[in-house]
Amino acid sequence: MEEDAHYEAVLHDCIRQYGANHGLSRVNNVRLKVFEEFEKFFAKNAKAEAAAVMSSGFLAGIAASQWLFPKADTCWAAPDTHPAILPVGLQVDPQLNFVSWKKKCLDQSEALSPRKILILGNTVDPLRAEIHEYSWVQEIAKKHEVTLLLDESHAFGVLGKSLFGTYAERQYPQVNLVVSGSLGKGLAMPAGIILGKSELIAGIKSQAIFTGASPGSPANLQAFLETQDIYKAQSQKIRDFAGIFNQETSRLSTIKGSPNFPVFILKDPSWAKDLEKIGFIISSFSYPTPESPTISRIVLSGYHSLLDLVALNGAVHYLSDKP
Repeated sequence: MEEDAHYEAVLHDCIRQYGANHGLSRVNNVRLKVFEEFEKFFAKNAKAEAAAVMSSGFLAGIAASQWLFPKADTCWAAPDTHPAILPVGLQVDPQLNFVSWKKKCLDQSEALSPRKILILGNTVDPLRAEIHEYSWVQEIAKKHEVTLLLDESHAFGVLGKSLFGTYAERQYPQVNLVVSGSLGKGLAMPAGIILGKSELIAGIKSQAIFTGASPGSPANLQAFLETQDIYKAQSQKIRDFAGIFNQETSRLSTIKGSPNFPVFILKDPSWAKDLEKIGFIISSFSYPTPESPTISRIVLSGYHSLLDLVALNGAVHYLSDKP
């Protein structure tokens, strides 16, 4: 976003109006209306009843999890659940993948007597470029009281019908859906957000983690409200690039990807160094620990041009053809 001259000018105007930082808590007697305006706008477009904006996605995830976890009888977390929404002391099973974890949840739900179940997961696994599907949670909700908390950090601006993630697409009957996540990934804002029902958001906002924390940058929030046309154009550009690059590389066994997400996994981590020699720096590091296998990913962004995409496509085909 910062590379767009119009957006940059609007953001600079907003910084002059609000300053580079706002250190007052949201319950201070001096309050800026931009926070409530942003929350109402984002919630309306996401098709949620209400929203709470915070200074980061990690803080938003912690706030949502801290409110929901004590109210549940049982909590199940997907193997790739973001640490922001993972309660302290709750461990995920690293031996399971998402499909096997899903089966385990369904089996456990049948064996248990009716109770309140909190299910945690990510909308998308950005390290494996996998978009998760959660309609199966409806089956569990036939017997149990289910709350589904999803981290959408890597979905905002990329997945869903517009900029506001997948909340509208996951409002399953009898499932209490809550979404939290960073706005700094796809939407270029130093802030985080929680989406959910009005009563739930009010409860989260009553916690000290919300009332005592400084909010996100009001200048960035205001700039978002004023530059929807630019945001939408950039979002469409990323979606188009993902589709083009997937089409051009779909026959390469060395790359795994989807036309619906701008992240592509390299099956051979050594390609990271080969691409760097050619002139491309990609994401390549060991995760979740330094001893873990290296995960190498090509991440497309709104900063890239069509010429960049053409050059990158040529580079990966060149490496693929090498003996």
